Amino acid sequence: MRALGVDIGSLTTKAVILDGEGIIASSVIASGDESEQSAGNAIDEALKQAGLKKDDGVFIVSTGAGGKDISLSQQSKSLTSCLARGVHRLFPSARMSIDMGAESSTVIKISERGRLNDWVNQDKCAAGTGIFLQQMAKLMQMPLDEMAALSLQAKGRADITSTCAVFAESEVISHVHREPPTPKEDIVAGIYYSVVSRIISLCKRIGIERDVAVTGGVAMNGGLVKILEGELGFAVLVPERPQLVAALGAAVVAQESIEKGISG
Repeated sequence: MRALGVDIGSLTTKAVILDGEGIIASSVIASGDESEQSAGNAIDEALKQAGLKKDDGVFIVSTGAGGKDISLSQQSKSLTSCLARGVHRLFPSARMSIDMGAESSTVIKISERGRLNDWVNQDKCAAGTGIFLQQMAKLMQMPLDEMAALSLQAKGRADITSTCAVFAESEVISHVHREPPTPKEDIVAGIYYSVVSRIISLCKRIGIERDVAVTGGVAMNGGLVKILEGELGFAVLVPERPQLVAALGAAVVAQESIEKGISG
């Protein structure tokens, strides 16, 4: 029997299949309106990559915002627990992880055994999330990857002080239209610093402990990660595919259930 984890997020749904050798297939698709359908599509894509079918014997664990709403899985686990398992599988030395997702940011503490020790999150405002960065990219009229590259050229940092996404947009607009205009690279660096400042506040609430991993789709933004490392004062661990970590953790839980002889 193969272990499969599926993470249903607000923007994307991810699936990972494990066997004894490690990850054998994975998928990332855009989430639809129905969690069940999104999970099914991600699972089908991962199974197709692995050359498997559902009736070949697959134990499925779901997680994420829509993880409790689907009937396809034998178990459902919290996002924070799955993040801890996934991070531990990739980076056994990590004792803290920062997950920067589409609609929320979460910081977790991880035990030596890969179990969740503590966590804190921010989901009351879009500021500091992937959706916020998408809004900022639209405002700056450039793709997200171009924004990330531009931030690395910054010689200064625009002041983006508001903790509200709406007011932060107003601040960015004022920098764009002032005379002379603030350099775009400095505006982007200011946007990233505003995100990082919120992340650092979350970290301090439960205490910063090394090593620190960074997960979630926003972790693919090299410019933001560089500013985060500057504020932390040390390098962080970033997976090759950071958006898959929670799904990987769910697959790890599925694998443990298989080993214990649990069928559902």
